[in-house]
Amino acid sequence: MRVRFFAAAAEAAGRDEQQIAAESTLGELLTTLRTEHGTEFARVLERCAIRVDGATVDDDHVIAGTATVDVLPPFAGG
Repeated sequence: MRVRFFAAAAEAAGRDEQQIAAESTLGELLTTLRTEHGTEFARVLERCAIRVDGATVDDDHVIAGTATVDVLPPFAGG
């Protein structure tokens, strides 16, 4: 799956994008990302919206290997 990081999430992860080969649930993916990218990323992740192929899903949702997951911090302005 393709994981895209935006704004503060990209800064905390140290990259804009990451490929993950395994199919997993959203909850498993988030645990993997927290472990891989560390404390600062985990802190930022708590404020982020997560979209799978543009949709909001729960932690039990199975993410296909072909999916795009977006990690979106809150946006300022309006």
